[in-house]
Amino acid sequence: MFRKILLLYNPCAGRRQVGRHLQEICETLEKAGFDVEIYETKARGDATLKLARDAAQYDRVVCAGGDGTLNEVISGVLESGHRLPVGYIPAGSTNDFAASLGLSCNIPQAARDVVEGNPISLDIGSFNGRTFVYTASFGAFTRASYAAPQSVKNVLGHMAYLIEGMKDVAHIRPLEMEFCADGENFGGEYIFGAISNSTSMGGVLKLDPSRVDLTDGKLELLLIKATSNLAQLVSVAAALRARNYEHEGIFFRSFRNLEILAKDTFPWTVDGEFEPAADKIHIENLHGAVDLIVPN
Repeated sequence: MFRKILLLYNPCAGRRQVGRHLQEICETLEKAGFDVEIYETKARGDATLKLARDAAQYDRVVCAGGDGTLNEVISGVLESGHRLPVGYIPAGSTNDFAASLGLSCNIPQAARDVVEGNPISLDIGSFNGRTFVYTASFGAFTRASYAAPQSVKNVLGHMAYLIEGMKDVAHIRPLEMEFCADGENFGGEYIFGAISNSTSMGGVLKLDPSRVDLTDGKLELLLIKATSNLAQLVSVAAALRARNYEHEGIFFRSFRNLEILAKDTFPWTVDGEFEPAADKIHIENLHGAVDLIVPN
């Protein structure tokens, strides 16, 4: 008996490479005994609506696209209430979450991994009720992920984010915030912050894999304290590259629940997409919320 699989792909992801491999992906899935239904997303949020409505019709869903598309797929699966295994064929510009899991960015190989691999239960984050798969961030350089035009991303790939991020250098400003992480209170002024369940963010910032576990029921909080001069900022950057989280300009913690009081107004980036400013933010770890297929 054939098992039904939904192949959901974003034709605009990365450098529009999924379309060139679509037939090969389908053949790989069919040879593994799946009855394949193809769904091409038409607009932002389309994948979430599709799966929230129809997830129970399938035995597995395969997402071919970038991290933003994966966010939509997982959000839709969670909204459906149906425990549906998710396969991921990374085809975006940075593929941060795929890097954290060691997923292949070679599309034919990633398709084979989807049918040969096994699901593991991964933690997911919740940002005021909005699902995020790998990161929610604020401050310096974070707007680059949603501000860079898709047409530029398609041509330049990851370089588009770097170019867009350079525009923010002159506008870096300290943001005053208060935190309560699992009962621990702290606060101050920060120029950057990220709550993540990933070892890679923006394709540039790499966290120590020994400090990050995508299945432990915790998220990681990384804060960069406000600096008074360029030399201090360079010192912090060097510490981040060396994964020295004891540096005086860095704050690093793992937590299950986080309350944030933002005294300044600023937007966030959630899995590479824009999130409006909020003065009160609740973030929690949804432990083992999704089954994602990884290579054996």
